[in-house]
Amino acid sequence: MPTFGAILQRIQQDSQVSAFDRVRREYLLALHELTGRNVVVYYSGWLAKNGPQFFSAVQINDEDKHGFMATFAGLDFERGLDLVLHTPGGDVAATESIIDYLRSKFGTNIRVIVPQISMSGGTMIALAANEIVMGSHSNLGPIDPQIGGRPAFAILAEFQKARTEIEADPKLALLWQPILQQYAPTLLSAADQSIKWAKEIGAKTLREGLFYGQDDAEEKASQLVDFLLSHDLHHAHGRHLHRGELSQRGLNIRNLENDAALQDAVLSVHHACMLTVGNSPAAKLIENHKGIAHVKVIGQIQVPIQMQQFQQAPSPMPLPVPLPPPAPAPTPVGIEPAGQQSPLRRRTSVKRTVAVAKRAVANRPTKVTVLKRLATKKRVVTKKRPATKAKPARKTKARAAGHGDAG
Repeated sequence: MPTFGAILQRIQQDSQVSAFDRVRREYLLALHELTGRNVVVYYSGWLAKNGPQFFSAVQINDEDKHGFMATFAGLDFERGLDLVLHTPGGDVAATESIIDYLRSKFGTNIRVIVPQISMSGGTMIALAANEIVMGSHSNLGPIDPQIGGRPAFAILAEFQKARTEIEADPKLALLWQPILQQYAPTLLSAADQSIKWAKEIGAKTLREGLFYGQDDAEEKASQLVDFLLSHDLHHAHGRHLHRGELSQRGLNIRNLENDAALQDAVLSVHHACMLTVGNSPAAKLIENHKGIAHVKVIGQIQVPIQMQQFQQAPSPMPLPVPLPPPAPAPTPVGIEPAGQQSPLRRRTSVKRTVAVAKRAVANRPTKVTVLKRLATKKRVVTKKRPATKAKPARKTKARAAGHGDAG
């Protein structure tokens, strides 16, 4: 079996731009030749491109239906399908639609191969298979629905907890109020309906596939779906479920290690796809063994083309008529515009400037003159004005009667 490093070395030695594609298609064809079945890989680059800007590109969505339609064209449906599945999950409606499309083309002759991880909606798609091939490193995941990133079961449980505590002690309503105010009024109904929808999809998929024709198909399907839905058992939507536990719960699991040739072929395809999405703009691959592929590429500028909504071509908008340039302002008599002086006036200005400079140099005081001025200032004494003598106060004569001294 070629290792991850060996495949990488092959790609690096190839100078062609399509090196990733050519090497990957070689291994897809080798897997087809080994099994004799149709091979389609649905491979998401979510582990290599896990930022929020890649969320819509790596998730299961309705665009994937076009990829399956393209890769199924020209296949011999009687030979069944080996679906190599590596995905984090995604939209519930799109997942249900893809399951129905797979069933319409291949019936129950579907085998899912999980080279590493197939979570959430990917687990739902895996339930459509009559056999799931998993290695000791492979995982499926819970199928409990999420609403805005919150588990639907957790939302219902939190509301029930708030109700119980408030009924026991009404004062606790003040503590629960800021938490409950964050939820929309219809959130409880939406959470309840999403759980019912997920259970319905899972049970129907199992009844029509793995448990088809069995007398207790309804009971087996219900028990298995309840296990995959249980938030109390798994505690988190991202929990990894291994093949041993899944087999005990009723899924038909085949160990990848039991067939060395199949293990080599599957892991070679897995490594080639991993290198493709990790070293190129490709975010998702949907490809068959014939080289027909639908690749979701990110990081490219897409120019939207708008449909013409007019039955007849609209008349073009008339171009604005340019206005004549404004006339220059009249120049006052005796004043020439800036930058348009005559040569005679320019020469006269230069002569005047030179004359002024010469006079300034000639009248510049020398060092001796400056020293004389300083010595003269030191000898200057300010004359003080003599103080004036104060005049004696005039004696006033006492007036007639009533204003003399007492005798």
